[in-house]
Amino acid sequence: MTALAEPASPPAPPPSLRAAPAVLAARGLAVGYGRRRPVAVLEDVGLEARPGELIALLGRNGAGKSTLLRTLAGLQRPLAGRVEIDGEPLARLSPAEVARRLSVVLTDRIDAAQLTAGDVVGLGRAPHAGLAGRLSGKDAAVVERAFSAVSAGHLAGRKMDALSDGERQRVMIARALAQEPRVMLLDEPTAFLDAPARIETARLLRDLARGQGLATIIATHDFESALRHCDRIWLLGPGRAIADGAPEDLALDGRLAAAFGGGPLEFDPSTMTFEPAPGGAGALPAAVSAAGGPEDGRAAALARLALRRAGCAQADWRDAPLRVRIEETSGGVKWDARGPGGLSARGHSLGDLSAHARYACSVVAR
Repeated sequence: MTALAEPASPPAPPPSLRAAPAVLAARGLAVGYGRRRPVAVLEDVGLEARPGELIALLGRNGAGKSTLLRTLAGLQRPLAGRVEIDGEPLARLSPAEVARRLSVVLTDRIDAAQLTAGDVVGLGRAPHAGLAGRLSGKDAAVVERAFSAVSAGHLAGRKMDALSDGERQRVMIARALAQEPRVMLLDEPTAFLDAPARIETARLLRDLARGQGLATIIATHDFESALRHCDRIWLLGPGRAIADGAPEDLALDGRLAAAFGGGPLEFDPSTMTFEPAPGGAGALPAAVSAAGGPEDGRAAALARLALRRAGCAQADWRDAPLRVRIEETSGGVKWDARGPGGLSARGHSLGDLSAHARYACSVVAR
């Protein structure tokens, strides 16, 4: 009898990002503004970024995101502590050496209307080009690779003032890549972009971080995109506290909800989204049941959103004064709603369901 072969050993897992040494670090950092009488926005900041990570810097307006990012970039002096690149204090490096290791993309528009996209990306080679400032064959190859990395080679010959906001942003990211940095810092990289372009840019930055081993940090207000695409979040929360963790961990322990929830918003950790809070203590409890389909199917989920927008609060079926049965059909949906006091209605659009729910809420409030 032939002996059974020993099962092959599974491949060794790749080293975790946490095991890699930090390429950018804040050590006891205090950031703020003012020279004669400095005002600290954040104090005793200790953070580390490693190669291949996409990190989002999140917080409410005025929390200090841009101030922290500019200090990490060396554009603003720290009030205390230090920033390190590859273990070396940023303050001890020459501007040219900093530019060879770290690139920055700010929201400020550069005055480059008469330059082509190729000219702008070529500027990213300035830290490497020497005193003459002329691009060598190697520099030209790096510029070409930078364009290719952001799928923007077709823009090289076009003037900057002829580009859309999304195209300009790709060109600016390509310029930052042309520096061949170890770290890339971006302030509001999806500002002024429409929804598809925001998602495209977030995915591009994630792919660049992983594919090129860049430690990439973005300060952003686009928190839902950040929660979907970023590996870690640096969260500027209440009381100037800074949380550092994966989006899912910060959702699970409630720190995301504490930082952004309350008032008109509620954070749903199951979908990683913020939703308008229902209409307060007097909101009409409502429940949805799917007829002939899954309770978590598309029609039922959208019906719950329509009810929430109308001011209803989600409730269990047995406790809900307003109950809606919904069915997805080939032509759309059909629904049957039964409310308090014998109030009932049927319809074939979720807009009509929302209107009926608003009416039901007003009846109950009288």
